Amino acid sequence: MTVAETLRREWFGNVRADVLAGLVVALALIPEAIAFSIIAGVDPKVGLYASFSIAVLISFTGGRPGMISAATAATAVLMVSLVRDHGLQYLFAATILAGILQMICGALKLGNAMQFVSRSVMTGFVNALAILIFMAQLPELINVPPMTYVMVAAGLAIIYLFPKITTAIPSPLITIVVLTTVSLVFHMNLRVVGDMGELPSALPVFLLPDVPVNLETLMIILPYSAGIAVVGLLESLMTAQIVDDLTDTGSNKNRECIGQGIGNFVTGFLGGMAGCAMIGQSVINVKSGGRGRLSTFCAGIFLLFLIVVLGDWVAVIPMAALVSVMIMVSIGTFSWSSIKTLPSNPRRSSVVMLATVVAVVWTHNLAIGVVIGVMLSGVFFASKVAQLFHVTSVLSADGHTRIYKVEGQVFFASSDRFGKAFDFKEALDTVVIDVADAHIWDLSGVGALDRIVLKFRREGAEVEIRGLNEASATLVDRIAIHDKPDALDQLAAH
Repeated sequence: MTVAETLRREWFGNVRADVLAGLVVALALIPEAIAFSIIAGVDPKVGLYASFSIAVLISFTGGRPGMISAATAATAVLMVSLVRDHGLQYLFAATILAGILQMICGALKLGNAMQFVSRSVMTGFVNALAILIFMAQLPELINVPPMTYVMVAAGLAIIYLFPKITTAIPSPLITIVVLTTVSLVFHMNLRVVGDMGELPSALPVFLLPDVPVNLETLMIILPYSAGIAVVGLLESLMTAQIVDDLTDTGSNKNRECIGQGIGNFVTGFLGGMAGCAMIGQSVINVKSGGRGRLSTFCAGIFLLFLIVVLGDWVAVIPMAALVSVMIMVSIGTFSWSSIKTLPSNPRRSSVVMLATVVAVVWTHNLAIGVVIGVMLSGVFFASKVAQLFHVTSVLSADGHTRIYKVEGQVFFASSDRFGKAFDFKEALDTVVIDVADAHIWDLSGVGALDRIVLKFRREGAEVEIRGLNEASATLVDRIAIHDKPDALDQLAAH
C-alpha cells in the first residue's frame, strides 16, 4: 500500500463514524480534563487546553489511528508537588522536557519493549483500569439527589438498547443529548459539568514558560519530566496494544512514542499540562465507531469548540449522563472471560494478572502495577526455564573418564543447580563436559562453568569442554577465566 493510500485510509476511510465518535469523546473529555486539572492543582483551562492540543497533534503524529490522547490522571498525579513548590510555569517547562525525552525514547526504538509485556500483565492492566474508571464515578453517585440514580439507569438503558434500533448514531451521544434535554425541561436539581469548574472562553496562545534558563531549573524539572515521560509512554503503549486488539489492526509503537513526545512538547508552549493516551476515551471512541485519525482530530477540535463557543450549553450537561457513559466504558473494558478462565489458566499466569490488578487498584498508579506484573512474569519465566535444565553423566569402561551431558539453559536461575550437578571428589583422570544441548546465556552461567572446570583441575583431573555453540563459545572466550594462568588463584579469591 502506497503512502497516499495509507493516509487516505487512516483519515478518510470512516468519515461519518469518526466525526460522530469524535463528538462523543469530546463531550466525555471535558469533565475528565477538569478533574485532572484539579488533581494537579492547576486551573481547569490547563487540562482542557492540553486535551485539545494533544488530541489534535497526536492525530497527525501518533502511531495508533483512532486512539485518544489528552490530559490524564496518570500524569497529573506526578505534577502535584512541582506545581505546589515551584508554580505553574515550571509545569509548562517540565511538560516540554517530558516531550523531548519521549521523542528520544521513540528515536531509540524503545517502543519495541512492549514485546516483553505478557498477556497476563495486559489483562491485569485492562481489568485494573476498568475498576479505576468505575471507582472514579463513585463521587458522582454518593450523597446525590435520588433522581441522579434514575438518570444514570436511564442513560445505561439508552446506551445498551438504542443500538438495537440503529447504529447510525453512537448511543453514548444520544444518551448525553436525551438526558440533558430531560434535565432542562424538568428543571432537575442535578450536578452538571459547570459545577466542576469554569470553562475557558478564549483560544490558547503560544507562550514561553517564564522560568530561568539555567542548570538549576533543569535539575528541578528533570525528575518530574522523566517520571511523566516514562508513565506517559507506558500507559500510551499499553493503550495502543489494547486498541490494536479491539480493532484487530496493528500500530507503530516507536512512532507513537515520538508522537506523544511532540504532543507534550508543543502543549507546554500552549499553556497545557502533559498527558498521554487514555484507555477510557479510546474505548469510547472505538465503541462509538471511531477507527481513523479523523476521530482523534475531531475529538480535539470539537473539545475546543465546545468549551470556547458552546461553553454555556456544555456547562448544563448533567454529570449523570457522563457517568453512565463511563460505566459503560468500565463494563466494556473489563475482561470478563479472564474471570471465567481463572481456574483453568496456569497458576503463575493467574498470579501475575491478579498481582497487576491489586497493585494498580491499591496504588492508583498504572505504571507501578505494570512494572510489578512484568517483574513477576520475568521471575516466573526464569524459574520455569530453570526447571528444564538437567545434567546426566556416564563413566567410561576403564573408570578413568566421566562424561557429563548438560541439557537446557545455563543462566543465573540455573547456575546454582549446574554447579551442584558434579562430583568433584571422584578420582578421575579426565572429565568431559558436553554442552552440545545447552546454551550459556550470561555471566552467572560462565562463572559457574569456570568454577566447575577449576575445581576438577584442582582435584587433578583434565577437563574438556565439548560442543559449545557459537554464541556460547563467544561469551566463554570473552569472559571465562579457567584458561588464564592465575585462574586457580582467582577461584580461591572468590
